[in-house]
Amino acid sequence: MLKSNLYTTIVVIFILAFLAGNFCFPQFLKLGFLPDIPFKLGLDLQGGTHLVYEADMSGIEKAEQQSSIQGLRDVIERRVNLFGVREPIVQTQEAGEHYRLIVELAGVQDSAEAIKMIGETPFLEFKEQAENYDEIIEANSKAASSGAEETELQDPFISTLLTGKYLKKAEIDFDNSTYKPMVLLQFDSEGAKLFEELTFKNIGKPLAIYIDGIPISVPIVQEVISQGRAQISGSFNIEEAKTLARNLNAGALPVPINLISQQNVGPTLGEISLQKSLKAGMFGLLAVILFLIIFYRLPGLLASLALVIYVCFALALFKLISVTLTLAGIGGFILSIGMAIDANILIFSRMKEELKNGKPFAFSVEEGFKRAWPAIRDGNMTTLIVALILFGFGTSFVKGFALTLSIGIILSMFSAIIISKNFLRCFVGTKLERVKILWQ
Repeated sequence: MLKSNLYTTIVVIFILAFLAGNFCFPQFLKLGFLPDIPFKLGLDLQGGTHLVYEADMSGIEKAEQQSSIQGLRDVIERRVNLFGVREPIVQTQEAGEHYRLIVELAGVQDSAEAIKMIGETPFLEFKEQAENYDEIIEANSKAASSGAEETELQDPFISTLLTGKYLKKAEIDFDNSTYKPMVLLQFDSEGAKLFEELTFKNIGKPLAIYIDGIPISVPIVQEVISQGRAQISGSFNIEEAKTLARNLNAGALPVPINLISQQNVGPTLGEISLQKSLKAGMFGLLAVILFLIIFYRLPGLLASLALVIYVCFALALFKLISVTLTLAGIGGFILSIGMAIDANILIFSRMKEELKNGKPFAFSVEEGFKRAWPAIRDGNMTTLIVALILFGFGTSFVKGFALTLSIGIILSMFSAIIISKNFLRCFVGTKLERVKILWQ
């Protein structure tokens, strides 16, 4: 590599590291063009409530259970968002024939109201537009444009007799001409009569579909439908159509849930846990840096610098993709630091062997990276595979550990192969490359 290109790469690395460091810790040097995004802390670090529910699937057919629990999860997540919880975690867990719903409400200490909201069965209903629909829309528009936060907007739709209890099922289909996804609705005999009356009254008008008082679709009635079947088409993609069908089935199929476990974590306990975990991580990082410098001298110092840059990049990425940091997640990140150091040790050890055999410095650097790469690749890939399995089948805290470990492993390979390698290349052809005590 040409020296000019090498120095350009080094400068870019330092600029990116500087920006990443200030993005992670804006309190030290405030740069106006960098957004101030806080770290997303998990339940165990900022306190909150951990709830575990068991879903009663006794009244649901086996083939419908998976979609029903997923639809229920979507509804519960919407409810806790309405409760004002910032980025709640709602997950499903299957153990044999038992389905559980795990709800983590970080920052919520008084969970009584949240438990009350979560414990209700999802409610699906169909609404027709009110007589003064245009007036309500205009009033809501004026209220929204005025910026009055406390103004309560009126619902331009009114309830009808058609609710989720008359809906047999909702499923996905595709339009024969446009091939776009749509959602098909099938009502029972009584629901078919109600739906026929509604469509007859509302041709050319919207017929809104609500779950828990929230409109999820507002299709326009095109014609009278008398067979108890309807379709919802629009500009949504396949994933949005699946979500809509799940939500409709969740509202149509009552899935009672029972609270079986509740755990409250106080904010003080969470703060203590955070401080201890950060202190442990800091001491561990300093110990590793000291080890590298003592045993590998200048390469160890360069690896320590690369390690600091790696930490800045990793923390910045955690902020950007909104990773929820738990104690387990921090543990996974610290473990990935060890993986990053392991890669550097393999490289430096192989490089020292080449130098002891009398090989030129430039050759030893390149050969050290070339020979160490298979071991680095295989070791990191096997760990990454295990992390992906943990993420796929684990619970919330295990998922947090697996996610931070996976991100850390990928970045650690970048750190060892790109950053450390370019740092060492800077000394090729310099007087320092001939000072053996620095390298052997």
